[in-house]
Amino acid sequence: MKELITQEERKEFVDKFDNFLFDCDGVLWEGTQLIPGVEKAMEELRSKGKNIYFVTNNSTKSRNSFLKKLEGFGIQASLHEIFSSAFATAAYLKQVVHFPPEKKVYIVGMEGIRDELNAEGIRTCGGEEDAHAVFNNEPIPDDPEVGAVVIGLDLHVNYTKYAKAYTYLKRNPDCRFILTNGDTTFPTNGMIVPGAGSIAMPIIKALNRQPEAILGKPALNMMETIFAEYNLQPCKTVMIGDRLDTDIDFGNQGGIETLCVLTGNSLKIKIL
Repeated sequence: MKELITQEERKEFVDKFDNFLFDCDGVLWEGTQLIPGVEKAMEELRSKGKNIYFVTNNSTKSRNSFLKKLEGFGIQASLHEIFSSAFATAAYLKQVVHFPPEKKVYIVGMEGIRDELNAEGIRTCGGEEDAHAVFNNEPIPDDPEVGAVVIGLDLHVNYTKYAKAYTYLKRNPDCRFILTNGDTTFPTNGMIVPGAGSIAMPIIKALNRQPEAILGKPALNMMETIFAEYNLQPCKTVMIGDRLDTDIDFGNQGGIETLCVLTGNSLKIKIL
C-alpha cells in the first residue's frame, strides 16, 4: 500500500481514473461539518471531466435528503449519482425478491429507509412511528402483513422496536430479515459511535439467526448497480473511503483500486 505524499503523486493518481466513488460520512463530512478541502477537491475533479458517485452506508436519509445535504455544502451533485444502503435495500426487495404488494416492512431505523421503500411502492410500519414507544410488557399482536424486518442505523432505537422485530421474525419463519449495512461504528462530530451493525446485534443474538441480506458496503450490489447503469470500466474506477472493513474491502472485492483517507475511522498505523 502506497502513501500519496507529493503533489505530483496525487496528480498522477487522479489522472489514472475517470470514475470516483466516494463514501460520505468521515470522507466528505463529519455530522454537520464539511471536511476542509472537500469542496475544492470536488470542483477540481468536475473541471477535469471526472465522474463522481456518492456511495454511502448511511440509511438514515433518503437520496433526496443526501442531495440536499450535498447542495447545502456547496457540492455539485445529482440524484442519479447517489447510492445509499436504504436505496439498495428498497431495490433488493422490489427487484430481487419481488416483495409482495400485500405485505409490508417493519423498520428498525429512520426515515431514509421508509422514504426509499415507499418510493418503490412498498408499505412500511415501525421506524419513526415507534420512536417514542414505551414497552409496557403487554403481548405484541400478530401482524400477518409484515413480510420483512429491515434494520438500519436508528438514533431512536428502543425496546419496543426490538420486541416487535423479534416477534415478527420469530413467529413467522418466512418473514425476511434484512440489514441495510453491517457498519459496527460510524464517525460524527469528532466521535466514533455505534452503527447499524451494532443496532442489529440484539436481534441477531436473540434469534440466533443471521440476516438473509446485508445490502451496504462491502456487499457488491451497489457496485454492480453502478457498473451496470453507467457502464463503468473497473480499471478506470477508484473507491475512496475511510474504513478498511467496508469501503476498502468494497473496492477490493469489486476489483477496483482504492484510496483510504485518514479523516474518519481508520488510523495511519492500521493501514501501513
